[in-house]
Amino acid sequence: MHDFPACGAADIDCLKCPKAVDNLILYASHGRGFRLVVPKCEDNVIMFLLKGEVLVNSEEYPGVRLHTGEFILQAIGSRYEVLAMTDVECVCYRFVQPEFFCEGGYRHVVEEVVPPLIFFPLKICPELNFFLEASKAYLAGEKICRELMLFKQKELAFILWHYYSDYELSMLVHPLSKYTDSFQYFVLKNYGRVKTVEELAHLGGYTVTTFRRIFTSVFHQPVYEWMQERRKEGILYDLQQTDATISEICYRYGFESLPHFSNFCKKNFGLSPRNLRKGDDADASSSVSPSPVLQPV
Repeated sequence: MHDFPACGAADIDCLKCPKAVDNLILYASHGRGFRLVVPKCEDNVIMFLLKGEVLVNSEEYPGVRLHTGEFILQAIGSRYEVLAMTDVECVCYRFVQPEFFCEGGYRHVVEEVVPPLIFFPLKICPELNFFLEASKAYLAGEKICRELMLFKQKELAFILWHYYSDYELSMLVHPLSKYTDSFQYFVLKNYGRVKTVEELAHLGGYTVTTFRRIFTSVFHQPVYEWMQERRKEGILYDLQQTDATISEICYRYGFESLPHFSNFCKKNFGLSPRNLRKGDDADASSSVSPSPVLQPV
């Protein structure tokens, strides 16, 4: 263990501090002709253009020019391209959990505000511009103090929800909701086709780390725990509600042998597969958590 001096000490190296985390609000500058192609966003990204002009091409912003003092959001899972038409300066904010947007406000916009027919860039208001200009001086590094990062995230969320209308915020919220719902649909449709988290992540074209992170933010539960609960539900249903043999059910759910399957059932349900099939204990299903009502954050 290293002993680190208190924050503010002259000889501390913040990048080596245990509280240092990846910076999510990054300042960047690029020359004319810079091109970025993102096949699938691994985070939600808000691009604030402080200087210059860029051409954006995505489903929400097809061939749209982003000018100085404007910003847009690209949601997790979306594809976009950016081409710098001039020298540009920008601040990009990456995040996963929309809670930083104010959860109550987020649900209100999703459920009660009609999304725009055509998405357009939002203007950077004076208060937001002050935040961005002040932040860029010390938010260019790859690492930042965790406590400062959380503070800046909350400050940015407050500015967005305080100075922009529900209709303007719908330009940000509805894409988030759309891709969150799409991710849910993918998981619910495909989890039964795979046996491991890794297989499910690869099926969706995600790295395992990214998939775990997105899953936790959407379902509010680690993906392994969620898949285990669904596995137990499926086993119990097949034993009690179908005519499939115990051997068929055993190998369908990836067990190497009947003794392994029997041990799993005794551990999780308190009964052997044969006794579960007989319905000896009507309360066996109580050991399985019911499927949660799946709602995007």
